[in-house]
Amino acid sequence: MISKTFLLTVTACISTATAFAAEPAAPAVSPAKPTIAKICANCHKAEPGAVLGHFDNVAFKAKTIQVKIDDTVELLKFDEDDIKVTNGDGKTGDGEFLKDNKVKKGHEVKVEYVLKDGVKTAVKFIEKPPVKISADMLMKTADVEKLVAQGPEKGKYVLFDSRPLPRFQEGFIPTAVNFPYPAFDKLADKLLPKDKNALIIFYCAGPTCNMSPGSADKAKKLGYTNLKVYKDGMPAWQEKNYGILSTQFLKEAWIDKDIPHVLLDVRAATETDKGFIKGAVAFPAKQAEKRIKELTIKKTAPVMVYDGNGGKEATAVASALVKAGFKRVVVVNGGFEAWQSAKYEVANGAPATKAVYVPKPRPGEINIDEFIKYAAELPANVMIIDVRNTDEGNSGMLKTAKLIPAEDIKNRLAEIPKDKLIVTQCTTGVRAEMAYHTLKELGYTNIKFVNVKMEFEKNGNYKISKD
Repeated sequence: MISKTFLLTVTACISTATAFAAEPAAPAVSPAKPTIAKICANCHKAEPGAVLGHFDNVAFKAKTIQVKIDDTVELLKFDEDDIKVTNGDGKTGDGEFLKDNKVKKGHEVKVEYVLKDGVKTAVKFIEKPPVKISADMLMKTADVEKLVAQGPEKGKYVLFDSRPLPRFQEGFIPTAVNFPYPAFDKLADKLLPKDKNALIIFYCAGPTCNMSPGSADKAKKLGYTNLKVYKDGMPAWQEKNYGILSTQFLKEAWIDKDIPHVLLDVRAATETDKGFIKGAVAFPAKQAEKRIKELTIKKTAPVMVYDGNGGKEATAVASALVKAGFKRVVVVNGGFEAWQSAKYEVANGAPATKAVYVPKPRPGEINIDEFIKYAAELPANVMIIDVRNTDEGNSGMLKTAKLIPAEDIKNRLAEIPKDKLIVTQCTTGVRAEMAYHTLKELGYTNIKFVNVKMEFEKNGNYKISKD
């Protein structure tokens, strides 16, 4: 799924100032919320009564599904007995089936809905299934590994990454060239080899992604005969191997955009003392085995590794990280020498010695220390709303919170002032975030939610845990 979404806007045309001088100005019309993610729109079209995006969360107690559509979210109510659920294997069931299958966050989904009393109510929830590709065109990870080890010249292949440039900039399979599916027709003459019998391999974002199969179909129509698709794509590659990242991409796609990551400088201290890439952690290759065991960051954190310029130390450390279970490891091609050659900023002094990964908070997420302060003593300009069900609240809740179940928010707006900071909380953060989005859509602007797990006691005491 991939593509562009066009937002409809309403504009007013005024022919002359005098003709309409006495007419009142028409109220501004807000742009419609997108109903299909840009990446989905490359292969699909928007449909009335449906949203296509990425599954974000489901709250069974609040009977609400949250779908992420680029930078927006869509909340849809559902009834467990009335919703039809189809999983990625094509099996169907009701709401209980949705609970049992535990859809992964970020998975592509289509949700069809009807309006009930003005509320979008889901009637069908469909997980995107794996793309079907003929067996003779499929390549496994082991096949790609063998070719990459040989290199394009000896292996006699061309490896194309069909993902859009922003995804390619996050890391790619060694020897791959970016050939985005959305720009296939524009770039085909420039990137495809002259030899129509050459071995051409396409890959993208995994089994459900249409971009690499779509690219192979387009190449076939152009007369190419030896086409393969690495269907499992980048996610499967990084399960067993490290990726590659250029110094330009490291700077532009990560450092300049301030996207959280872990950058490891595996050179010796005598080298890092002369300068290093800003934000890097000293991680000498000779100490790698010990240092990897001491890492406390998540195994899913993006980890970049660089050395001087040879790459041997960086690839050795990256391989060890992958073996230790880290899922998003890339080697910075050309290392520190390439960084200096590009005349990028070099940091001096002593680099950090401990790797820390702090993912960016979700939009609207409140700082935990700030929330704890409010939970202990509530300022007059702050209101905490516990959005759990009544029976949950009766078994224990914050003394400083007001209980308004998520499903009752729209009917109890008179109790929620707009001149205070509103903080929503629950037991996991899921319903709290949904309540946050509900209130945002209803015109509340000063609002945050608590994204932690919370346990409550009858006397108002509580425990907080992150993850």
